[in-house]
Amino acid sequence: MSRPARITIHTEALRHNLLVAKQAAPHSNIMPAVKANAYGHGMVRVATTLADLADGFIVACMSEALQLREEKIANTLLVIQGPLSLDDLKVAVEKDIRLVIHDESQLDLLAVFTSSKPVRIALKLDTGMHRLGIESVKTKQYYSTLKDLSVVHPDIWLMTHLACADDINNDYTQQQISSFNEQAQSLTCTQTIANSAGILAWPDSHKDWVRPGIMIYGSSPINDKSREDFGLRASMTFSAPLIAIHALKKGDAIGYGSTYKCPADMKVGVVACGYADGYPRHVPSGTPVFINGKTTQILGRVSMDLIVVDLSHDQLNEAKIGQLAELWGNHIDVDAIAQSAETISYELLCHAGASCKNL
Repeated sequence: MSRPARITIHTEALRHNLLVAKQAAPHSNIMPAVKANAYGHGMVRVATTLADLADGFIVACMSEALQLREEKIANTLLVIQGPLSLDDLKVAVEKDIRLVIHDESQLDLLAVFTSSKPVRIALKLDTGMHRLGIESVKTKQYYSTLKDLSVVHPDIWLMTHLACADDINNDYTQQQISSFNEQAQSLTCTQTIANSAGILAWPDSHKDWVRPGIMIYGSSPINDKSREDFGLRASMTFSAPLIAIHALKKGDAIGYGSTYKCPADMKVGVVACGYADGYPRHVPSGTPVFINGKTTQILGRVSMDLIVVDLSHDQLNEAKIGQLAELWGNHIDVDAIAQSAETISYELLCHAGASCKNL
């Protein structure tokens, strides 16, 4: 038996959001990110839902790629972390999985790898994020080395990742794109740069492939823009039942630390959800919740398993035990909750997906 809090995945919204990405980059192949259990949505479910619309999928590691292959997902797969061992290279050949090469140690693996069939590779450049990727000035050297290896498939991709594309006023993104173009200009190869923010705000980043992530899951990838601004739809609803209703007096304190005191006599409800279910503990009083057709607010601190909400509005007088409160979803934007918690929607979606029953 699972805990009362639950997530509901809206597959039609996933498909809609992918179509928004395709419309924004109509001349590129499209490869949604389904790593980290598809940002909490269920990797196999999402890949199955999108397989007929997507040209490929991005995962973080080999175990994720293998799970998709075991579930008969035949689309192109790209593994961001690349090979960590010779066994990874062997399995990548067997299962037709493309691996990112981002470090010299991986070149060393390729140098001693033997196979009757070549492995598919994407060479990742560090154009300014300083996380994974070879120094961009060494692009031609690495590319030439890979071309000379008989175990490497001749169709070598070139890729990079954007660090600040969510800020449309930051010219660092254009610097990264220019750096990539400078290194790629003399190479005839498949190229990919754009993440969700790149797709929606930086058309110069649209190369042969684009790689939407958070926009597929109904969250805006651009600072100070909402999902509605881009026509995106919520793909996850996080909800939990109302399990108690109380009439409190003016001056009554609510929750740990007594951080909220009732400004007047008021009706409150208790929702069976807390930070153990993936809801962020640090949201303040006033964070929105949707109950019985009305947006209301959290009162006091979020507990491990419980949240207290305001039921004092007339429309909420008819709220009943067992009624579901939407913590985010179609009526409450996950980005608004992330802003209240001083975090990002990626984290919230992943945590809720890992903690709650997926309906």
